[in-house]
Amino acid sequence: MMSAAAEQRKLAAIMFTDMVGYSALSQRDDKVALELLEEHREILRKIFPEFNGTEIKTIGDAFLVEFNSALEAAQCAIEIQRAFAKRNADAPANRQIELKIGIHIGDVVHRAGDVYGDGVNIASRIESVAGAGGICVSMDVERQIRNAVETRFEKLAPIELKNISVAMDLFRIVLPWEKPTPVVTKSETASRPTPRRFLATAVALLLLLMIGIGWWWSDRSRRTPTLPAASSAVHAADQKSIAVLPFVDLSQAHDQEYFCDGISEEILDALAKVEGLRVVARTSSFSFKGKNADVSEIAQKLNVQNVLEGSLRREANRVRITVQLINARDGFHVWSDTFERELQGLFAVQDEITLSVVDALKVKLAVAPSAHAPENTEAHDLYLQGLYLSNKSDEESLRKSLSLFQRALDKDPTYARAWTGTAKDWLYLADAYVRPLDAYPKVREAALKAVALDEQDPEAHCYLGEAKRVLDRDVAGEEVEVNRALQLDRNSAAAHLFLAFGVYYTRGELEQAVAEIQKAEKLDPLSPAISSWAAWIYVANGQIDEAIREAERTFQLDPNYIYRDPILATAYREKGDYVRATALYKKAEEVTGAPQPGLAVTYAKMGRQSEARQILDELKKISGTKYVSADVIASIYVALGEKDEAFRWLERAFEQYAAVGYFAPEFRPLRGDPRFADLLRRIGVDPVKALARQKNPGSITSAAR
Repeated sequence: MMSAAAEQRKLAAIMFTDMVGYSALSQRDDKVALELLEEHREILRKIFPEFNGTEIKTIGDAFLVEFNSALEAAQCAIEIQRAFAKRNADAPANRQIELKIGIHIGDVVHRAGDVYGDGVNIASRIESVAGAGGICVSMDVERQIRNAVETRFEKLAPIELKNISVAMDLFRIVLPWEKPTPVVTKSETASRPTPRRFLATAVALLLLLMIGIGWWWSDRSRRTPTLPAASSAVHAADQKSIAVLPFVDLSQAHDQEYFCDGISEEILDALAKVEGLRVVARTSSFSFKGKNADVSEIAQKLNVQNVLEGSLRREANRVRITVQLINARDGFHVWSDTFERELQGLFAVQDEITLSVVDALKVKLAVAPSAHAPENTEAHDLYLQGLYLSNKSDEESLRKSLSLFQRALDKDPTYARAWTGTAKDWLYLADAYVRPLDAYPKVREAALKAVALDEQDPEAHCYLGEAKRVLDRDVAGEEVEVNRALQLDRNSAAAHLFLAFGVYYTRGELEQAVAEIQKAEKLDPLSPAISSWAAWIYVANGQIDEAIREAERTFQLDPNYIYRDPILATAYREKGDYVRATALYKKAEEVTGAPQPGLAVTYAKMGRQSEARQILDELKKISGTKYVSADVIASIYVALGEKDEAFRWLERAFEQYAAVGYFAPEFRPLRGDPRFADLLRRIGVDPVKALARQKNPGSITSAAR
């Protein structure tokens, strides 16, 4: 235990400063961000000594400074804002530096070179209330300096600061160059405004109100419904929820994006195993990469309370990582730290970051961080490059990813995660670019090796489950594997997706499929793939209006996302709106450059048989030289009323081990035929139970959501 002599308790004025918009700037232009950060530090460090300020520490782009008196702290803050106002007057818009400053006077404890206590905690909370270029102080500070500085104060409404037991009276120091701030509610010590000034202010406020109403109305009129998970306000988010943003590459050559993404993703995976913590999936949190979005906006869109962000600089064999955990509700930095390590110590850093976040959020690890291995850092670097490309959707990237994973395995054949990555690549190559029988055996081989090396890898279990369903016609086997994945990682959006589509949809348990896909969406609200699959499941379950709303959301997330048929077109077709459906199918044809089977089905339903057959003939011709899933051709024959031909092509799809959606509406006319029941039986589905479930599609209503 530390002796009393090692501690010093005193009354001190504490000042917190923070750069406005630094995180967003780092995402947008990290080189400029670094330059401005260093310039800002240089300016501040020249000013602090002039007012007897003692720099205690920096926290990312923030400073914690101690003063002997409230007056010196306030004078220093005013001089800082004056210096930056003067500097910004001659700086271009993209190189402006704005600070927020908070000051409080209170009891603090000096211990081991750091400062603790209410004085520090309250000052840090007050800083978040200040506007850009502004200074916010507590009532204790205002009382001591009100007659000592040539400025005026405006009182804010009483504010409840986080972890502070009572609401506090706060004041804004009014600076002649400061931008107006909307948080001021009344003035107590300010002089009474002149009538002309009052009139100007009133007109400005009225103008802002009119603009705000106009924006609200126009936004309301054009807005399309979205899932609750994607649109809930931050205050509705789980308190124990987090999004991990991709770390920013600050390396001199800017060639470490794959490395930054990989580290971020590994930390995300570790946090996903934490009991009581909801972690947003990679697809959603990484969708903000390179975008100018602040933390509160990100948290609102992802419906989380906390955001973890950071930056990484790699030089030769050394890595410097700066990480900060931010409470999105108040913008307060819950925890931050900087780590400098050799590459060999990188895994320990990842675990340390994970444990620090867990401690800061007052949750506990369900399991200890898994062993990372390998010791071979070159293998790990190759793995991270492969991981980066495995998250792309084009064939070239997936094949390059495979090559990198193989090179990692050449360095270390026991590297389990490289085997998992290999299984993932082959899974996403299957059907889309590679014949299923050429891909799924490799999915299974890699997934089995991954599970043998690390049984606690949830992703490997998901891919093994898919291989069992497709190759062994073992739907129950996939259910076992996916449920094991969910035991290991309840935050796995992929596991809920595979459970929804691979298990429940395949068995015709459409209500359960809807429930699972909604869980996947909550965990990964900005994933166009999950949104698209949700729309397909709604269509199959007869919830056409839900399907249209979801498909419109898919379009909002990614206007070019099309898997097989464009789902929005299919949803409109099932609603009977053939005009919209046809237009959307034609648009998809322009984007993909491929004939659309769904358009042929639509033409057939419209009685335009010759046009449907023209697309059919084109697809059959293509299938002679390139893989075309036979079930899409079967669906056209169903629409044309030629059931025998439809079953002939479904038999071919069965032989191809194609991913057939037997409960899609296109195949509804076949359900009474014994041949359909026989197909279900042969893929491992009980036809009697499955077909009995289809008598009342659409039983889940909108209210269930």
